[in-house]
Amino acid sequence: MSKRSPRRVPAPGAGAGAERPTVTVCRGCCCGTPKIPGLDHAAQLRDLRQAVGGAARVRVTDCLDACEWANVIVIQPSATGRRAGGRPVWLGLVNDRDATADIAAWVASGGPGVTDPPGILDLYTFSPSRRVRAELDE
Repeated sequence: MSKRSPRRVPAPGAGAGAERPTVTVCRGCCCGTPKIPGLDHAAQLRDLRQAVGGAARVRVTDCLDACEWANVIVIQPSATGRRAGGRPVWLGLVNDRDATADIAAWVASGGPGVTDPPGILDLYTFSPSRRVRAELDE
């Protein structure tokens, strides 16, 4: 586990672009590094951005402090999705192109609270610690 403090991530639905989901891609001490071999990390981020297009905001953060799940991607719902009951979805071990494509397709169709994720993403879903969740909500 990382000893770094994760960057503060704005609460879902905050700020400009709240009508779009936000995709937060971890690229810290483990995610996006050679510690996760066999994956072109730059291509993963590029492919995700291209596939999502303008349907979501894609951003990179330093460390989400869930290193045992590297590579981690968090999908935060749009304001509409949040009003419909959508909550952030944490996806870990996203280390193949098919998973990235499934995530992008789901987000492009509306994401949490708007559309159900493809069933295969259940294999990648995890719950971060309460401490990490609390830090993200600050």
